[in-house]
Order: sequence, then structure tokens, then C-alpha cells
Amino acid sequence: MATKEMRRTTLSEMKDRYIGQVGTPDRDSYEYELKMEVLGKMIKSARKERNMTQEQLGKLIGVQKSQISKLESSANSATIDTIMKVFKALKADINFHVKLEDDFVKLA
Repeated sequence: MATKEMRRTTLSEMKDRYIGQVGTPDRDSYEYELKMEVLGKMIKSARKERNMTQEQLGKLIGVQKSQISKLESSANSATIDTIMKVFKALKADINFHVKLEDDFVKLA
């Protein structure tokens, strides 16, 4: 009895096949959405570590509880200014890395 060897596929290969190659609009959109979801989860985690409610965090930065909830589920609609205010209120550091062609610019 001959056995077939299973071919393993990496996550990158799966994304290339089903979402699109890196640099295509569909793949860029997917990667952006994923990053915004992760950012939202980081905000929620930091808020909970500080034993803070969404309402308390909202009051600290001047927004409604519903905006904090929306931000935690996905940071898509948030401005950089709002994200910076949230992390400052949470006493958490945030760093941005911006790549301009072959050069990196770091914002802390």
C-alpha cells in the first residue's frame, strides 16, 4: 500500500492563494483590517489591566463609551490622535514605525 505524503502549506502561501499577493489591493486591505483589529484588542487589554471601564476611559479622553467600544472592536474609524490619547490615558507607550521606501522613520 503506497502512502501519499501530505503537502504542507504555510499561512503566507494560503494568504497569497486565497486573499491575493502582497501589494495587491485585496491583500493590503486584509492586512490593514488585521492590524486594526489587533490594535483594538491591545487597547482593550491595556484598559482591563488598568481596571478601567469603557466609560471611564471615554471620560478621560472626552469621548462616549460607545466610541471606546467601537475602537476596541476595530480601530478602523479612529484617528491617530484618538489612539494616542487612549494610550496616554492608559499610561501605555505606543510606537509607530513608518517606512518611506527604504528608510524607516520612528515616532514614539
